[in-house]
Amino acid sequence: MPEPARVRIRIEYAGRVQGVGFRHAVKTVATGYDVTGWVRNLEDGRVELLAEGVREELEAFQAAIPEAGLRRLIKQEKANWETASGEFRGFAIIH
Repeated sequence: MPEPARVRIRIEYAGRVQGVGFRHAVKTVATGYDVTGWVRNLEDGRVELLAEGVREELEAFQAAIPEAGLRRLIKQEKANWETASGEFRGFAIIH
């Protein structure tokens, strides 16, 4: 059976998501999923996440982020699905 196709999700979080350990919490959540990519702060106060993996795994990862005690910090979540590039190894916090 062929391997499931890998895809990419880009999520932008708005709310009180900077200066509260949000990126570190997301990185910790990522260790429980077969995903690669990064999370970073944006200059306008939002946080951007870019992750690649099998769609079902990414959907589970996306759902786990608010469940990790972060729901109260997130006022808005905007997600877009894209084509995976395969460029990432591991999951990192970037600056």
